[in-house]
Amino acid sequence: MPKRSTSLELTLAPRPPRAPATQWLYGAIRAEILEGRLRPGARLPASRDLARQYGLSRGTIVSAFAQLSSEGYVEGTIGSGTRVSEILPDDLLHTGPPEPVQKTRPRRVLSSYGRRVELFPAYRARPIRAFRADQPALDLFPTTLWAQLAARRLRRATTSLLLGTSPMGYAPLREAVADYLRTARGVQCTADQIAIVSGVQEALDLVTRLFVDPLDRVCMEDPGYPGAALAFEARGARVLGLSVDDEGMTIPRGDARLAYVTPGHQFPLGISMSLRRRLALLEWASGSGAMILEDDYDSEYRYSGRPVPALQGLDRRGIVLFAGSFSKVLFPSLRLGYLVVPSDLVDVVTATLSITSRHAPLIDQAILADFLVEGHFARHVRRMREIYAERLAVLLESARTHLTGLLAISGLEAGLQTAAWVADGIDAQAAARAAAARDVEVTPLAWYTRGRRPRVIRQGLHLGFAAVDVPEIRRGVRDLAVALESLS
Repeated sequence: MPKRSTSLELTLAPRPPRAPATQWLYGAIRAEILEGRLRPGARLPASRDLARQYGLSRGTIVSAFAQLSSEGYVEGTIGSGTRVSEILPDDLLHTGPPEPVQKTRPRRVLSSYGRRVELFPAYRARPIRAFRADQPALDLFPTTLWAQLAARRLRRATTSLLLGTSPMGYAPLREAVADYLRTARGVQCTADQIAIVSGVQEALDLVTRLFVDPLDRVCMEDPGYPGAALAFEARGARVLGLSVDDEGMTIPRGDARLAYVTPGHQFPLGISMSLRRRLALLEWASGSGAMILEDDYDSEYRYSGRPVPALQGLDRRGIVLFAGSFSKVLFPSLRLGYLVVPSDLVDVVTATLSITSRHAPLIDQAILADFLVEGHFARHVRRMREIYAERLAVLLESARTHLTGLLAISGLEAGLQTAAWVADGIDAQAAARAAAARDVEVTPLAWYTRGRRPRVIRQGLHLGFAAVDVPEIRRGVRDLAVALESLS
């Protein structure tokens, strides 16, 4: 069947002033095609005729036709000229009514990991209120300074900074982190042992990949950090929750592949692990062949007593991995942290990172390195320590005034939040619901437990104060008192 043709002269919309000739001609012909005035199979005028008609060069005509051809609106063959395509690209995007939704799910076979993995709770953007936990005072972060450092870095970006870096991270940042950890936390390390990761959660995943196989036993505190349990269980590990007393996590019995602890400031109870318990944990790990993952998540903020050196600093056998993050010290969306690994594990950690995350965002690493090296980090921590100490003092003072006999806040030496205990006869879960009704945010400690919930945990609440300003703390205490009184 012969192709349809047209002998009509091509009449196009007028060319707007200063419009590039090629783009005008392309757009005008495309509009004629889409609006149906040029039908599929219609033959376009010869380029020399079109050039003469509109006073254009043949090069302009050829360029416009080439763009239309590349996008599928026209097609040309030697000896037969250029024609409108029989099937237009826009037709391919509208193929009729959608197919009905299948009522049965397609058959998919997930891995054992895929069947076990659970969603990690994410930060939600919502107004700060008493007593938001696990969050720094974001309104007091020096964003202008950070923006200046970022702009300077981007102006001076080198090819190497744009290209990438070692899987272990940006060398100047690793040097700065090693210096900071040796000075502030008593960690024994060199820059070669520092892996820059996206945060403690990636460090957990990395360590789990390297040391834990399905059905291996992993020990952790109970109550403890839920994100660690999710990582271990997704791997298929058998997670053993160990109780926490006034010296920290109790020592495991029997063997395990890994023990996860927060000895500097136990999450969520806030206890610092005693020296005697630290030494006993190291001795157990050495005898059982286990590794220890030490999560130092917020010990930069200490308000009383001398800083407690890291458990890693006591390790003489290379069995402690030390993890920390800048997201709780600076801001949550800064997905940068560190993992300090024994020197004999550097190669295997490098290899693992090279085929997983490759490396953390390099521009962010460079900005953070400048923030550390130029002293801004130390100044920010000192400033925030004073502000958080003031907020903690206001919380304790207001609690003595309004919450005596209803809620007892535990002694706190460090961190961004504290544990508290409701009076006998009050259930912490009910207390959290009553508080929420008055726009007060508290978390039952039972949410962080894994098995049996002792009575003391059932009466516990988690209260944050670092992100909450003084007027809101006082308001929150008054409304929490009203909520608890309604339950007593």
